[in-house]
Amino acid sequence: MPTSSPTTTIPKHIAIIMDGNNRYGKAHALPTGAGHLAGKNALDPIVEHCVAKGVQVLTVFAFSSENWARPKKEVELLMKLLESTIHEQLPRMNKYQIRLRFIGDRNALDERLQMLMADAESQTAHFDKMTLVIAISYGGRWDIVQACQKLLLDVQRGKLTADDIDVDRLGECVELADLPQVDMLIRTGGEYRISNFLLWQSAYAELFFTQTLWPDFNLCELDEMMNDFANRERRFGKTSEQVQEQI
Repeated sequence: MPTSSPTTTIPKHIAIIMDGNNRYGKAHALPTGAGHLAGKNALDPIVEHCVAKGVQVLTVFAFSSENWARPKKEVELLMKLLESTIHEQLPRMNKYQIRLRFIGDRNALDERLQMLMADAESQTAHFDKMTLVIAISYGGRWDIVQACQKLLLDVQRGKLTADDIDVDRLGECVELADLPQVDMLIRTGGEYRISNFLLWQSAYAELFFTQTLWPDFNLCELDEMMNDFANRERRFGKTSEQVQEQI
């Protein structure tokens, strides 16, 4: 039995692994890199739709820690696309009052890109319609390790003891700790894994997989997933009876 109406249950935080750009390019006999460009263009209507639906946070996986192992030319292309994406997104962020944020290991990025990211975050920090998070040079394991390193420094400085460290304390140190946990995690492109993406933040996320390649992913398919989400019973360790009593 549905626990709520699809029209009233909106996920606070949607995360998307935008997979399938290369395969899209090959399938359509596009020039090298054109699949990634098509993928970049596919993001805009998704962002606008999420704002209209009342989603609070949309996080997209643009470039993973593991993507550094790809061919050098492809990595260089992706970095250029990320720069152009930030430039192109700023007017949209202003128009729709969206806060732009980035997560990942910035030390691995070019200094110019780091400065561009910081400037975009500063310019949009006061917007509150939605937060768009772009994960660049990000990995879930890296995220948890850097959180542990922060806690270790506090222990070394005498601010904490080992006994002070628990799930809540660690959760305060991972990326996006100030935002809602991931409710929906979507992966396009036909793969059935989360590929080291938001491991901590997605502990109780509802997972959605589609064969659709990212450049072909559209609003109708997103709405179908959101309707499915609204009809799923999210128990968080409780029984169905307990969940029903709270409705």
